[in-house]
Amino acid sequence: MKALALLATLVTGAILLYGTMDFPAWGDPQAPAAGRLSTHYIENAIDETHVPNLVTAVLGDYRGYDTMFETVVIYCAGTVVISVLRRTRKENPEQDS
Repeated sequence: MKALALLATLVTGAILLYGTMDFPAWGDPQAPAAGRLSTHYIENAIDETHVPNLVTAVLGDYRGYDTMFETVVIYCAGTVVISVLRRTRKENPEQDS
Protein backbone atom coordinates (compact mmCIF):
# COMPACT_ATOMS: atom_id res chain seq x y z
CA MET A 1 0.00 0.00 0.00
CA LYS A 2 2.88 2.39 0.75
CA ALA A 3 4.37 1.67 -2.67
CA LEU A 4 1.08 2.58 -4.33
CA ALA A 5 0.89 5.84 -2.37
CA LEU A 6 4.49 6.65 -3.29
CA LEU A 7 3.79 5.90 -6.95
CA ALA A 8 0.68 8.11 -6.92
CA THR A 9 2.66 10.93 -5.30
CA LEU A 10 5.50 10.67 -7.81
CA VAL A 11 3.15 10.54 -10.80
CA THR A 12 1.19 13.55 -9.53
CA GLY A 13 4.42 15.47 -8.91
CA ALA A 14 5.73 14.62 -12.38
CA ILE A 15 2.49 15.79 -14.01
CA LEU A 16 2.58 19.05 -12.06
CA LEU A 17 6.22 19.67 -12.98
CA TYR A 18 5.48 18.88 -16.62
CA GLY A 19 2.68 21.44 -16.56
CA THR A 20 5.06 24.18 -15.42
CA MET A 21 7.02 23.91 -18.66
CA ASP A 22 4.26 25.92 -20.40
CA PHE A 23 4.53 28.84 -17.98
CA PRO A 24 5.91 32.08 -19.39
CA ALA A 25 9.36 33.20 -18.31
CA TRP A 26 9.54 34.98 -14.96
CA GLY A 27 8.92 38.70 -15.46
CA ASP A 28 7.98 38.34 -19.13
CA PRO A 29 6.12 41.52 -20.13
CA GLN A 30 4.23 39.57 -22.81
CA ALA A 31 2.84 37.06 -20.30
CA PRO A 32 -0.97 36.80 -20.25
CA ALA A 33 -1.15 38.18 -16.71
CA ALA A 34 0.66 41.34 -17.82
CA GLY A 35 -1.97 42.14 -20.43
CA ARG A 36 -4.64 44.80 -20.56
CA LEU A 37 -6.42 43.71 -17.38
CA SER A 38 -3.38 44.38 -15.19
CA THR A 39 -2.96 47.75 -16.84
CA HIS A 40 -6.61 48.55 -16.17
CA TYR A 41 -6.25 47.66 -12.48
CA ILE A 42 -3.10 49.75 -12.08
CA GLU A 43 -4.49 52.79 -13.86
CA ASN A 44 -8.07 52.81 -12.54
CA ALA A 45 -8.22 50.94 -9.22
CA ILE A 46 -7.87 53.92 -6.92
CA ASP A 47 -10.43 56.01 -8.83
CA GLU A 48 -12.98 53.20 -9.17
CA THR A 49 -12.72 51.77 -5.66
CA HIS A 50 -11.79 54.88 -3.63
CA VAL A 51 -9.25 52.80 -1.71
CA PRO A 52 -5.81 54.44 -1.33
CA ASN A 53 -3.87 51.17 -1.47
CA LEU A 54 -3.72 49.40 -4.85
CA VAL A 55 -3.25 45.90 -3.40
CA THR A 56 -6.20 46.34 -1.04
CA ALA A 57 -8.31 47.67 -3.91
CA VAL A 58 -7.61 44.63 -6.06
CA LEU A 59 -7.98 42.03 -3.31
CA GLY A 60 -10.91 43.60 -1.53
CA ASP A 61 -12.94 45.03 -4.38
CA TYR A 62 -12.14 43.42 -7.71
CA ARG A 63 -11.42 39.98 -6.28
CA GLY A 64 -13.53 40.13 -3.13
CA TYR A 65 -15.41 36.86 -3.58
CA ASP A 66 -12.25 35.03 -4.60
CA THR A 67 -10.41 36.29 -1.53
CA MET A 68 -13.35 35.44 0.73
CA PHE A 69 -13.58 31.85 -0.48
CA GLU A 70 -9.80 31.39 -0.33
CA THR A 71 -10.02 32.41 3.32
CA VAL A 72 -12.85 29.92 3.90
CA VAL A 73 -10.79 27.12 2.32
CA ILE A 74 -7.77 27.95 4.50
CA TYR A 75 -9.98 28.06 7.61
CA CYS A 76 -11.52 24.66 6.77
CA ALA A 77 -8.09 23.14 6.12
CA GLY A 78 -6.82 24.45 9.45
CA THR A 79 -9.86 23.10 11.26
CA VAL A 80 -9.34 19.66 9.72
CA VAL A 81 -5.64 19.65 10.60
CA ILE A 82 -6.38 20.60 14.20
CA SER A 83 -9.10 17.97 14.52
CA VAL A 84 -6.91 15.24 13.04
CA LEU A 85 -3.78 16.07 15.01
CA ARG A 86 -5.27 16.88 18.39
CA ARG A 87 -4.72 14.46 21.19
CA THR A 88 -7.54 13.27 23.35
CA ARG A 89 -6.95 12.48 26.98
CA LYS A 90 -8.02 9.05 28.04
CA GLU A 91 -9.39 8.88 31.50
CA ASN A 92 -7.52 6.63 33.86
CA PRO A 93 -9.98 5.10 36.35
CA GLU A 94 -7.14 4.15 38.73
CA GLN A 95 -6.35 7.80 39.49
CA ASP A 96 -9.72 8.48 41.12
CA SER A 97 -8.79 9.12 44.73
